[in-house]
Amino acid sequence: MVSEMVPEQAAQVLVASNRGPVSYKLGEDGALTAGRGGGGLVSGLSAIGPDTNAVWVCAALGDGDREAVRRTGGRLDTGDTGGQRVRMLGIPPEVYADAYNGVANSTLWFVHHLLYQTPLEPAFGTEFRAQWASYEAYNRAFAEALADEAGDGAAVLIQDYHLALVPGMLRALRPDLRIGHFSHTPWAPVDYFRLLPDDIARQLLRGILGADRAAFLTRRWADAFTACCTELLGGTGKTQLGVHGLGADADFLRERANRPDVDERLTELREQIGGTAEAPRRTIVRVDRTELSKNIVRGLYAYRQLLTERPEWRERVTHVAFAYPSRQDLAVYRDYTARVQEVADEINSAFGTPGWTPVVLHVKDDFARSLAAYRLADVALVNPIRDGMNLVAKEIPIVSENGCALVLSREAGAYEELGEDALVVNPYDVTATAAALHEALTMDDDDRTARTKRLAAAATALPPQRWFLDQLDALRGYQATGR
Repeated sequence: MVSEMVPEQAAQVLVASNRGPVSYKLGEDGALTAGRGGGGLVSGLSAIGPDTNAVWVCAALGDGDREAVRRTGGRLDTGDTGGQRVRMLGIPPEVYADAYNGVANSTLWFVHHLLYQTPLEPAFGTEFRAQWASYEAYNRAFAEALADEAGDGAAVLIQDYHLALVPGMLRALRPDLRIGHFSHTPWAPVDYFRLLPDDIARQLLRGILGADRAAFLTRRWADAFTACCTELLGGTGKTQLGVHGLGADADFLRERANRPDVDERLTELREQIGGTAEAPRRTIVRVDRTELSKNIVRGLYAYRQLLTERPEWRERVTHVAFAYPSRQDLAVYRDYTARVQEVADEINSAFGTPGWTPVVLHVKDDFARSLAAYRLADVALVNPIRDGMNLVAKEIPIVSENGCALVLSREAGAYEELGEDALVVNPYDVTATAAALHEALTMDDDDRTARTKRLAAAATALPPQRWFLDQLDALRGYQATGR
């Protein structure tokens, strides 16, 4: 149900993110159906308790959301939002598309993940400047909504690269607020960040420096941000920096991974993998979106090299690869998804036998099936080109039934916490990754078990609720700078 809701009092805790905790689908009969969101922010905000006056500001993402905003003015009924007050913004679709696809996902994401083919891109011309104007308008809409919803001295936690300009804009509107910004992505090194036009690079940095506190997933990303500020602005000013390495929710994962639907998927996967009780097949598991930074294609190349150079593994190991399509409205992502399928087919054609499919590839998102794969993983392959954290690297050791060896890219944020007990690889080095897969498959059982326990302990050091509350407590400890 969607009904108009007027806040009884101004909020004391506010979260702002592109995607909110609820989304709506519009039926042919005009009825709106709400769906709950997930992730660390949703569980994190629930940790503050029902007595805290809180509101979540987010954007309308589709036709159902926009209709909900039209009917309510954007203040959504708490029955649909799990008891959380939500202010959803009906940003014009063309402005949203330019800000989200043109700037956030096709520019800022590419810069922070080092994804450009620099002989050809980027090329910042008239079209980009028009998209940037939309990004400014999108950020301004958030800043104005937050200023409207916040009580005196409220704590505002602004999320990610979509909203990099909001802290500075909000500071100008409400100098009394305590403002935090959290970056869920890596931060680009100085030389790469300076691919951006100079004025826009400085505008982004000043936007985040409008916050009292700017936080990152790892010290490496915080240091890169500091280096950019020093190079382009002369320093970080009065903004304090923090590091909060988001961990996995072990209790939720273990409980969810043992529900009947996961048991069913596990049975299906075992049938697809094959093998016998006397000679069970080993499994190399990866679970990713077909996001360019996840490096799925090179992972497949490494597996192909393993089968080529180590023929003893043929028919003894299966690569369970879940590659869920991402950002398919962008051509480069559609092409990448097609390439993943193509390489998997090539491997199966070259090495497959009537009783063995070398790569079991699934491209339809299914959380229960992902958890089933976690449970049976002997080896977890997590080899991103660059990643803010990568929770899959943390989740698989928690759920794996018999312990798993983790092959981990040194460019994942999770490397800072898990690197000591992982087999660490250069994500561009296919040969070294193939060698690491062989080492993982031949690892002594006692060693693998001991590593898995240590990985799981490190992975759960800062679960989502604690991650959120630590940031909130740190922000509340500051006086608003009033800049």
